[in-house]
Amino acid sequence: MSEMTFDEKRHDQLTTAPKASEADAAPRVTVDEQADGVKRIDVADTAAVRPGKTEE
Repeated sequence: MSEMTFDEKRHDQLTTAPKASEADAAPRVTVDEQADGVKRIDVADTAAVRPGKTEE
């Protein structure tokens, strides 16, 4: 059996709970690497939970 990739392991771990769904394994951050090697990490627009104040 071949080794699982990081993404496969992450998906497997996040979807094995009894009430888990595919949405639980959705990416929560996006990483963009520019040509000069600088990486930008942002919270994904699709993330269910975002940092900051909650709207009241």
